Amino acid sequence: MTAAQGRPRIGIVSDVVLQRHRLQEACARFGLAACFSGDPERLMAYPAFPDAGLWLVTLLDEADHPALLDHLLDNTEAPVLFGVDQAPKPGSTEYFRWERRLLDKLEKQLGHLEQLDSADTLEELAEPEDNGTITPPALPRWIAPAAPGSVAEEVWILGASLGGPAAVKKFLDHLPPGLPVGFVYAQHIDGNFTDVLTRVLGRHAHYSLKKAEAGYRVCNGDVVLLPVEREWAFDSQRKLAEKNTPWPGPYGPSIDQVLLNVADAYGKQCHAILFSGMGNDGALAAPMLKAYGSRIWVQESNSCGNSSMPESVAATGCSSFSGTPEQLAAELVKTIENTCLLRSRQQRDSV
Repeated sequence: MTAAQGRPRIGIVSDVVLQRHRLQEACARFGLAACFSGDPERLMAYPAFPDAGLWLVTLLDEADHPALLDHLLDNTEAPVLFGVDQAPKPGSTEYFRWERRLLDKLEKQLGHLEQLDSADTLEELAEPEDNGTITPPALPRWIAPAAPGSVAEEVWILGASLGGPAAVKKFLDHLPPGLPVGFVYAQHIDGNFTDVLTRVLGRHAHYSLKKAEAGYRVCNGDVVLLPVEREWAFDSQRKLAEKNTPWPGPYGPSIDQVLLNVADAYGKQCHAILFSGMGNDGALAAPMLKAYGSRIWVQESNSCGNSSMPESVAATGCSSFSGTPEQLAAELVKTIENTCLLRSRQQRDSV
């Protein structure tokens, strides 16, 4: 991903090459470009002091570089963060926790960093590029159409952030009506824009977007949008329940927490697709879902508005399929068809 224009640039100082590289990669995931990345000696010898909005300094032993602090204080008024932990191996749970601790430190100095879709961007989705000519595929003959209003036994979580609404809409547009599946949609978004999102995605005739309601059970054909403000979970009867606490973590809804909450209720009948988005939300919970026997898929990078989130989940090694929104839709239909075929054969063999 490229860094966003107009954002402060970051100066990175470390006497470990690998640490500099991982700090630069982590900052880039949140749209922050590095104007300097080098060891203390290189910074001290730099001809023109870099114009950074914030400095990240991590040294094996600060006593080895006694002049560095004075040099920074003499040349910049930007905040200087010392003692950033050494980055663990990428793709590990420890790495993603490290990355989130780094994000927390960055946001305390620079404010909210994750970019979200604007109301104008969402409104553009109301006018499809195809002028409404997309014809969804027919339901395969081996899949019996779900009865309208029937409770879903299988639920797929759709997790997304920046660029997610366009991807999710395209995914839904390419599903046939009548699939025996419900969806829980966790979208990082400004809470003021949820009505716009509901209206725009609710235009789809086959999969109706609806806001979460306490006591509601997800039905086949539903796309239940989880609110931003407070955490939602399911009770023992798989009914939606609102908690009195905010979502954990920096953004709402927390996709990691959604994965855990839905999996607690649905077990291996819960699966997930991670679409376009900034950051690494979903990467911490993905291994836990895989342990349930759940499928975890991701949107492929080139089709994303921002590929950081699906790439983070893929880096865990838990993802079993990657594709464009259209390919993800086709794969879901194929997977459900294969399940129905297998069930039909098992029933026939048992007779």
